[in-house]
Amino acid sequence: MGSGKGSGKDKDKDADIEIALVFRPKYQDWSHPKGKLKPGETLVACALREVREETGQICELGVPLPSVRYLAHGRPKEVHYWAGRALGGDFTPTREIAALLWLPPAEARARLTQPRDRELLDALLATTPH
Repeated sequence: MGSGKGSGKDKDKDADIEIALVFRPKYQDWSHPKGKLKPGETLVACALREVREETGQICELGVPLPSVRYLAHGRPKEVHYWAGRALGGDFTPTREIAALLWLPPAEARARLTQPRDRELLDALLATTPH
């Protein structure tokens, strides 16, 4: 089981949210940050670690978002997501994550590769005044 999150980043208290999207060269896709649970790790600890590893950001988790289930290379996968707020950090590209974009919701929707990621964006927006 993996863990991930849809992240909203506040520029200031009254600003519109931005969505963190990562580009994964292996899959040639834009998606929300996510990753695999390590043995003995809680879902929350995994979410915080994966956001840090993939975006360079320390974050504060907000409300849980719907879990997503799908087949990846013929194997079932379940990913847990949260809304989140970026608290600071710096992105460094890696072999796993080549790029990070912070986009307004409409631009994020257009950039996301998978329809299930657009559904997750809708769930995030339903929980957030914007």
